[in-house]
Amino acid sequence: MNTPSNSTNTKALLSLAVGGFGIGLTEFVIMGILPNIADSMAISIPKAGHFIAIYALGVVIGAPFMAKVTSKLPPKRTLLFLMIWFTVFNTLSAFSGNYWVMLLFRFLSGMPHGAFFGIGAVVAGYLAKPGKAAQAMAVMFSGLTVANVVGVPLGTYIGQEWHWSYSFMLVGIAGIATLTSLYYWMPKQSLEESEPDENQEPSAGIKSKKLWALIALTTIGTGGFFAWYSYIAPLVINVTKLPEAYVGYVMIVAGVGMFFGNFLGARMVEIFTAQKSVVISLLSMAAILLINSLLASSNIAIFIVSFIVGIITFSLAAPIQISIIRAAKGAEKLGSSMNQSAFNMANASGAYLGGVPMIFGFSVTYASVVGAILAFTGACIGIAILYVQRAEERKKKKESLCT
Repeated sequence: MNTPSNSTNTKALLSLAVGGFGIGLTEFVIMGILPNIADSMAISIPKAGHFIAIYALGVVIGAPFMAKVTSKLPPKRTLLFLMIWFTVFNTLSAFSGNYWVMLLFRFLSGMPHGAFFGIGAVVAGYLAKPGKAAQAMAVMFSGLTVANVVGVPLGTYIGQEWHWSYSFMLVGIAGIATLTSLYYWMPKQSLEESEPDENQEPSAGIKSKKLWALIALTTIGTGGFFAWYSYIAPLVINVTKLPEAYVGYVMIVAGVGMFFGNFLGARMVEIFTAQKSVVISLLSMAAILLINSLLASSNIAIFIVSFIVGIITFSLAAPIQISIIRAAKGAEKLGSSMNQSAFNMANASGAYLGGVPMIFGFSVTYASVVGAILAFTGACIGIAILYVQRAEERKKKKESLCT
């Protein structure tokens, strides 16, 4: 795995996609069964919401921690270790008898999330043939999109019709399927990170200003999506005036958009550069969220806009991940994992900021306006990164000509 292979290892990529499915399932299925968990544990729904927040905290803390702990292990052992951890604590969540036990298991369940996606993204690039790294990452992230379209509705139905614990058992089954496919399909070779530039410290990659600017871009820019998505239910019910059952349909339509957007983003990297693709997607997100705030009352528009938002949001996945990996030269796995922490910080900040206008009595449509502002701010950071990069390239070119 020291250099990309001449042909794409499809089976190994599929094993990463199965893992992505399990992670997407456990992250989002709890939102649909939260009232059931609250009733079972005799707690309020807001208190049950702590299980969502603590999972995100586990991702934020766990991503760099797990990447550091497993830094000396070959990729196959690393991914197996992360998925064993994931499977054990998600399965144990099904047997949580009270609030505090569930809180602990949700935190522990979230810890391998970011590292799996972060390290998996680096591995995916090495499993692909030259020039197809973005497509390989898209295959891995496709598991997450399929979870939103199929797994989450299925898990929600099971949890509501039988018992919420069965939803987490379903996550455990997905974890076992991932372990099996990783064991048989993932190659055993080691993965050596790229050498830092000459006269550069080994840890320079993680200290790169460009890397931290990209992480800020992820945290702010993708927060635009979460400002919209966090309030999709009140938007559909109170603004579009559709029955509550239609919330699930709108989310499925958005999930289908995510599936196609995931592969669109990989294609964009081949047409434009990764960073230009990020800027294009964030500007597009700002525009469509503003349109959503104007057309949300339309029964037809809500489905069309949700589909487009899904496409644009996941068109960011591969370009951002590739940009991060290239910026963190010499520390790709750690940098890539930290970007997953940034996505979860975007989840928390986007949801909070999107709700601020409603505190002051404004309509839920203003959550989309906040989302547009966040996406546009992220795009501005991306444009600034491109400007600085071009300035550095011109400077180097000038120095080489003088030499």
